[in-house]
Amino acid sequence: MTKTVFIAAAEPYSGKSLVSLGLINMLLRKTPKVGYFKPIINFEPAEKKDAHIETIIGHFGLPITYDGAYAYTRADAMHLVETDTQGEIIDTIIHKFKALEEHYDFIVVEGSDFLGAGTAFEFDANISIAKNLGAPAILMISGEAKTTNQIVNAALTMLRSFEGREVPVLAIIVNKMPPSEADTVRELLGGQLPAGIVLTVIPENQSLRSPSMQEIQEQLGGKLLLGEHLLSNQVDNFITGAMQVPNFLRRIKENVLIVTPGDRADIILGALQANASANFPKVAGIVLTGDIVPDEYVVRLLEGLETVIPILSVSTGTFLTTTQIGAIQSRISPDNPKKIELAINTFEQYVDVAALEEKLVTFKAEGMTPHMFQYQLMQWAKSQRRHIVLPEGNDDRILRAAARLQQLDVVDLTILGDPTAIAAAVNRLGLNLDLSRIQLLDPAHAPRFAEYAETLYELRKAKNVNLDMARDMMTDVSYFGTMMVYQGHADGMVSGAVHTTQHTIRPALQFIKTKPGVSVVSSVFFMCLPDRVAVFGDCAVNPNPTAEQLAEIAISSAESSLRFGIEPRVAMLSYSSGTSGEGAEVEKVRRATQLVHQLRPDLQVEGPIQYDAAVDPIVGRQKLPDSTVAGQASVLIFPDLNTGNNTYKAVQRETGALAIGPVLQGLNKPVNDLSRGCTVEDVVNTVIITAIQAQG
Repeated sequence: MTKTVFIAAAEPYSGKSLVSLGLINMLLRKTPKVGYFKPIINFEPAEKKDAHIETIIGHFGLPITYDGAYAYTRADAMHLVETDTQGEIIDTIIHKFKALEEHYDFIVVEGSDFLGAGTAFEFDANISIAKNLGAPAILMISGEAKTTNQIVNAALTMLRSFEGREVPVLAIIVNKMPPSEADTVRELLGGQLPAGIVLTVIPENQSLRSPSMQEIQEQLGGKLLLGEHLLSNQVDNFITGAMQVPNFLRRIKENVLIVTPGDRADIILGALQANASANFPKVAGIVLTGDIVPDEYVVRLLEGLETVIPILSVSTGTFLTTTQIGAIQSRISPDNPKKIELAINTFEQYVDVAALEEKLVTFKAEGMTPHMFQYQLMQWAKSQRRHIVLPEGNDDRILRAAARLQQLDVVDLTILGDPTAIAAAVNRLGLNLDLSRIQLLDPAHAPRFAEYAETLYELRKAKNVNLDMARDMMTDVSYFGTMMVYQGHADGMVSGAVHTTQHTIRPALQFIKTKPGVSVVSSVFFMCLPDRVAVFGDCAVNPNPTAEQLAEIAISSAESSLRFGIEPRVAMLSYSSGTSGEGAEVEKVRRATQLVHQLRPDLQVEGPIQYDAAVDPIVGRQKLPDSTVAGQASVLIFPDLNTGNNTYKAVQRETGALAIGPVLQGLNKPVNDLSRGCTVEDVVNTVIITAIQAQG
């Protein structure tokens, strides 16, 4: 399984590229298959390439295309937010990430840069992306222009935000820290962090912060007059050349940028002579202000010199130009290998690499988000294509769902009903549904009608069903669809949009029957909550199960959970937790829990337990401190249908959760029931679930 880490900041220019470079360099010593992904970038690639992506891919020679390393530009992502379709952002990011995941053992994911409008969206989006990718986070805090208390508070606030959304935090890195305050921050923050979080404080490094002449030219929009081959020169400080030459020379420092009006030939020539002299520090470059270029004879003189530093011309005045230069934030770029190496060396000098390595290697993602769950469902369904029958071709929702399923290309379909009426409905609804790729059958006129009726007669004659009765029953779409599944002419059936649960599952109970060792057919809903998927059972079939039936429902639900990629931690729900409660209903749940322990000692199960203690970590620790399930249950088993059905509907309505189901469990072959209030999305999801069940 590919491992992942997410580097997140809450402000621009915090130093994420330093950590990305250091991490990838560290990981490449362990495996050659290291990938890099930055979900949201700042600019359209045609306008400007992302420096982080180019630097990472270029320096390490990663076999990743630029287009493959990102999902959205900031403008595109913000447009989806404004049109209330931000769910599409996560879905696309998951697809792009999964395309990378196939080729790498480890992927470093870098959060967005917080440049421009929409920073509140970005912070929340970064948490959501990390959550949906199942990636632990490394949090970046900038110490620049902050007090010690502000740094500590910013780090703790960011930590709470990520952990509050159940995104594990492996490390916190405070970057650009004034050296005199580094120890204080390390001590104050370290004393307030949970055990196990790796804390790193990196002192500010002028060489990493200093821009190059290339960056200054780009930021100022300056015209390059001379010195193109030295645009990589690093600028550590700058001075204004507005005084006499002797005073000017006295102020020259290493890697200085000189800002002066274009008509100050004395300053220009003095700077070039100082750069050539062994007695003066190196001059990085010159910016000429006021849209004034030197006299042509001065230019000729400059062009004839052996070494000419970069000289830029800008239209702005000297004061505004120096203000703009002072605001420039340098980025590590692919054309600056010295700065790249410095970043990697800084990472290795200050980060406890061994501790972080151990965290990354041993981390195991838990839980599954709704977006990732639906992505996985699609991939599983595509991996072994199955044939599903939909008996209710007279319902518009079924036809809309069929069109969507055909677009997704995940299953083969048979729709039961009058083919002429179905074709007319497709035309009326304006659906893009190719009926030539779908089998349309009217049961009474289907080629296998007589064969199916004969089979039903043989199966049910001991129950006083004669051949005429069997023929009559086979005109019913539920019986016909179920017989298709029984005979292997379809792999599964989905019905219930217009039929009752009893009507849908009665034929399955009569001749598909239950799996060996299973005595009760039950159901689960996959509840897609905002940040996780939980399994609720039984909320649709059994009104008042016995303790033995409840135990069987719990085991079946745990197996369904595992089949769909959710680690089962089973909570047997009741109105009391542990040993505190008494009464027949509590005793039933207690007995059921004991039976699960006996029958399946490999399962994590807790009961009786209240709903809040099952799902809330704080309440769970208070009520059942030694439980491995309390506070983190993924499978919730309700004591009766009244409780289960009302709870799933309350959760669905109050939280906006997507409820996929009911998914029937315990049958030899998959037949699933829809709610009569189902949506098109419900039908699509249930068909995909049924196809996966049919894979075995």
